[in-house]
Amino acid sequence: MLSTLRSASLFSSLILLSIFNYACAEDPFVFYDWKVSYITASPFGVKQQVIAVNGQFPGPILNVTTNWNVVINVRNDLDEPLLLTWNGIQHRKNSWQDGVLGTNCPIPAGWNWTYDFQVKDQIGSFFYFASLNFQRASGGYGGIVINNRNVIPVPFGTPDGDITIFIGDWYTKSHKELRKDVENGIDLGVPDAILFNGLGPYRYDQALVPDGIGYHTINVEPGKTYRLRVHNVGIATSLNFRIQNHNLLLVETEGSYTVQQNYTNMDIHVGQSYSFLVTMDQNGSSDYYMVASPRFVNSSAWAKATGVAILHYSNSQGPASGPLPDPPNDLDTFFSMNQARSIRWNVSAGAARPNPQGSFRYGQITVTDVYVLLNRPAELIDGKWRTTLNGISYLAPSTPLKLAQQFNIPGIYKIDFPNGLMNRPPKVDTSIINGTYRGFMEIIFQNNDTTVQSYHLDGYAFFVVGMDYGVWTENSRGTYNKWDGVARCTTQVFLSWNLAPEAHILQLSSVFWYFFGLYSSQGIKKVVIYWWKWTSQPKLVFPKWKATVFVHSIS
Repeated sequence: MLSTLRSASLFSSLILLSIFNYACAEDPFVFYDWKVSYITASPFGVKQQVIAVNGQFPGPILNVTTNWNVVINVRNDLDEPLLLTWNGIQHRKNSWQDGVLGTNCPIPAGWNWTYDFQVKDQIGSFFYFASLNFQRASGGYGGIVINNRNVIPVPFGTPDGDITIFIGDWYTKSHKELRKDVENGIDLGVPDAILFNGLGPYRYDQALVPDGIGYHTINVEPGKTYRLRVHNVGIATSLNFRIQNHNLLLVETEGSYTVQQNYTNMDIHVGQSYSFLVTMDQNGSSDYYMVASPRFVNSSAWAKATGVAILHYSNSQGPASGPLPDPPNDLDTFFSMNQARSIRWNVSAGAARPNPQGSFRYGQITVTDVYVLLNRPAELIDGKWRTTLNGISYLAPSTPLKLAQQFNIPGIYKIDFPNGLMNRPPKVDTSIINGTYRGFMEIIFQNNDTTVQSYHLDGYAFFVVGMDYGVWTENSRGTYNKWDGVARCTTQVFLSWNLAPEAHILQLSSVFWYFFGLYSSQGIKKVVIYWWKWTSQPKLVFPKWKATVFVHSIS
């Protein structure tokens, strides 16, 4: 009897211990309440209406750790519908939280919506933003930091500080005015300013910068090393980021640890995010300029659109002085491409998991689908100026694509997006790519426009395997980097240059470049990918045994 009781007691203890261990092993939840509203601010010395999150412009930083569950209740206090999208977050097993028209109905004014997602198997630097109606031109953005779990080593020493920096073009016109201009075929033109964390430039030149403009200052200690997470949150302008007399050690981009290399400056294109380690190794005799200046522009009018912030040592003896650090030569068309090619995946480092990043051998995949996506300058279609991919300008239906797919609603979209440019007039249509379940895609982007294009793959990542001038041919595959091309979610396609990527249902590798998303001077276009199981953001849906990619416009 005593033996039986002891056995029962031991059995009960084992059950309780198992339950306790299971409960402790569950990934934690974090909860937030955010209110998105208008506030009055003066980013460029002129009072204007900006979009704030919890009264902050830029919004609060979402700081979480790999595998945490994030629950954010968002109340829309704007006067128009709202969606927040989580740029670069891979919504595994849940494509309903992405915050774009492909998956979500907009949050009506005065209503709220609760986003609930897990940052499964991710680390790195990202940002969120308002994805509808050109609202990002008025703010509504903030940073996302996903930290490594303690059990996963980081491939560099713990920095002495972690600093998020938002750079981006800014207009004193409201997003509603800019939206109307774009719809009428009016180019955005030269921005009024380049902002650093929501503030205008330091007055480095009295002839170019008006008096009375607030500027951003970053306070540092001499001898310390800081991690700077830099995001281009603008709407159209590629920017070159640099710090006077300091090197930028690149360590991570959009969730991938990179081969560590020093740069004196870095071209950061619209939608891109980079992490640098910067050591404060100067003598502190003065403050130092931090600069974000436009790239690939050919007008002196752009000189005034230079963002300048201040790096302030605690022992600084005076203000920053002298000329700004030199940007790359815009006439050197190879500089930016060669710099982009130099960014490599750190194949020996672990990231969200202990196994090395390079253990996924993307270069050995068998490609199942190939698409050459060509964009051209805006064309007049049915009386409106519209940009296209392969001659199709995406028309967002009133029913989100994901809902139409989930409930088998006919007539909402067509699975007929062409593999290349068709010999026919451009048209407006709700046309999506018909992908292969568990297949790999190779996508080549051909930029025939006059501006640099940024492409973004919502909810997923791709490998950038190559880029070059001219027209892609099948012989271009011989130049692909099939070993350490970096995996990321946003890439650029230069003027008359092409990029291609190869994609897997879980990983996209690129032949030139790989994305689904385009930010152009005509507005923001996004190509998104969805997976029934792995999910992405807007436009690619993989139901149980088939997948679809959507190319759509968010503007």
